[in-house]
Amino acid sequence: MILVMLFMAITSTGSAESIAVSSLITYDIYKTYINPTCTGKQVLRISQAVVVIFGLLMGGLGVALNCIGLNLSCLHLFVGNVLGSAVVPLWNLLTWKDASATGAVVAAWGGMILALATWLIVCQAEFGEITIANLGTLNPNLAGNLMALASSTLIHFVFSTINPQNYDFDSMGKIEMLEQDMSGLDEQDYTPEFLDAAQRWVQNWGFAFCVLTVFIWPVLSVPAGVFGKGYFAFWVFISIAWSLLAAFVIIVLPIQESWDSICRVGSFLAGRGTGKQGLGTNAAATGDTP
Repeated sequence: MILVMLFMAITSTGSAESIAVSSLITYDIYKTYINPTCTGKQVLRISQAVVVIFGLLMGGLGVALNCIGLNLSCLHLFVGNVLGSAVVPLWNLLTWKDASATGAVVAAWGGMILALATWLIVCQAEFGEITIANLGTLNPNLAGNLMALASSTLIHFVFSTINPQNYDFDSMGKIEMLEQDMSGLDEQDYTPEFLDAAQRWVQNWGFAFCVLTVFIWPVLSVPAGVFGKGYFAFWVFISIAWSLLAAFVIIVLPIQESWDSICRVGSFLAGRGTGKQGLGTNAAATGDTP
């Protein structure tokens, strides 16, 4: 189950990145500036092309990084230096009406520059020289990651305090859809009450989980000092139990949520149903008539 969980985590992350890049290029560039009157079928084709091109580029980049000695562990440590400064500004833009748009841009770029500078400075201070091997170690990347989060938070807070945006979020509900496909969503999913409740759920559980994993979990290891054999075995047992629970949730929950669609597609493939609902949804996405 743990191997399945790891596989699903990697593939879902890659899928999300591919869809994100595809959506940005398709809707923010192609539809906005190149072909504003594009159809659903054209959008689908552009999206598919971008996914393929992006996948090939990322695969080539992965091979190139591996050839110069940068493994996955180094990339995991380094990525926070580049992306960490965007975390807090993005969260503020989605949840705080006074969040400054200008401040978010300045915070994201400024935090990244400060993080990269800190990464290099700490590497030089600790090892006396900057090399690929030294840059991939823990302390320089930890310092850079912390600088990215802390500096971007401070910069955006200052900008938003001096020049609050006072955004009412109404325009987000007026974004035009290419196809009015509401399949899979109930009427209540659009109500302010439902959305407010969902936001509170995400905020509460997200905050609690961050506190648990970032503060409580590491602090519990402090009293033990150097782990003895028994304490280490207990620590490993908790880690395995957590992994099994997480694997069960991420495997079973998607199946449970999509069970109706799975049964409908299975019936259609077995020739027991017409599959009209599934075909209609697909047609809505492409702009065709089933």
